[in-house]
Amino acid sequence: MDVLHRLARTIDERKGADPESSWTAKLLASGPEKCAEKFGEEAVEAIIEAVKGDRAHLISEAADVLYHLLVMCAAREVTLAEIDAELARREGRSGIAEKASRKRS
Repeated sequence: MDVLHRLARTIDERKGADPESSWTAKLLASGPEKCAEKFGEEAVEAIIEAVKGDRAHLISEAADVLYHLLVMCAAREVTLAEIDAELARREGRSGIAEKASRKRS
């Protein structure tokens, strides 16, 4: 099991934890909207580090983004297994073709 799957499992386990003792539980208790807001903040911080070219800070912010993405998804009962399945479905397909297949009328 890789680190992202262990992290997703830990996030799932923290759903019922005391929000005063767990940052993850606190985020989840604040609701999906707050989890999405926090994910957005972390994504912006990662973008800033990417633009600045600070590799070490980008790595740190990218880790924050992945964590907060998993928390946001967990808040809406979307699992890493479901995300894995979607990525597997897209594997080997041109990104241009994949994007075109998702166009809505």
